[in-house]
Amino acid sequence: MDREEAETILLEAGAAPEGEFPLLEAAIACAMHEDPTRDPGVARDMAQAGVQRLSERLKRESAEEALAETMAGDLRLTGDLFATEGLGNADIITVAETRRGLAVTLGIYYLHAARRCGLTVQGVDFPGHFLLRIETEEGPLALDPFSEGRVVLPSELTRRALHAGLTPNVADRLDRLMAPVSDRAVLMRLQNIIFARASAVRDYPRAERAALRRALLDPADHRPWLDVAAAREGQGALTGALEALQRASSIDGGAALAARAQRERVRLRLN
Repeated sequence: MDREEAETILLEAGAAPEGEFPLLEAAIACAMHEDPTRDPGVARDMAQAGVQRLSERLKRESAEEALAETMAGDLRLTGDLFATEGLGNADIITVAETRRGLAVTLGIYYLHAARRCGLTVQGVDFPGHFLLRIETEEGPLALDPFSEGRVVLPSELTRRALHAGLTPNVADRLDRLMAPVSDRAVLMRLQNIIFARASAVRDYPRAERAALRRALLDPADHRPWLDVAAAREGQGALTGALEALQRASSIDGGAALAARAQRERVRLRLN
């Protein structure tokens, strides 16, 4: 899969209805878009192994226990405590090879296996840390894929929310803290992380690719194009930056004040 093929897959995923978003294949396309020299089969094999092991465990274990034991025990997927800023942790193919990664990258494997086995599991855009919500007979539970799929108790959710800066009246609202997000939002969060980390070290080509993937995955949002423009400007590609800013303005009907201001600044540099 080359970058052009990956972009085609992401464009098709961007047009998919929310209930039909191809999370695993879109995540693999993101990884191949970043580095087309690799074999995506390692990620697909990992995902399929998760489905097979989970289906066996569900015959004798509770849903939350089976999911955690499959992913963390059988497949040895866990959070990377030693290189948390490494960009490989945000790459689904690299994670399949190392068995370590960010919570959201690991969570994609959890989500894929769980859905294939008939479980209701969704991502939770928890402040500062991605979690999973699994529906059980006793009600919804929060799982932490970074910590080997362990259950996060309500008291800990509140503590984490307070630590992340939420006000007490919000931190006590478990219905809000546990609100599920779409699969599209899960993959967008991952690309946001890559963009932010690449930008921080001035790896503007990588930042541009991450922002472009976001633009393809959510074509109705003008904001990824602002980030594409910023990354291109960082590389000195001012004409390309102007083109991206024009895309941002056209998507939201010309109401993007930030895009217009940024466009004028780039134009001054061109002159």
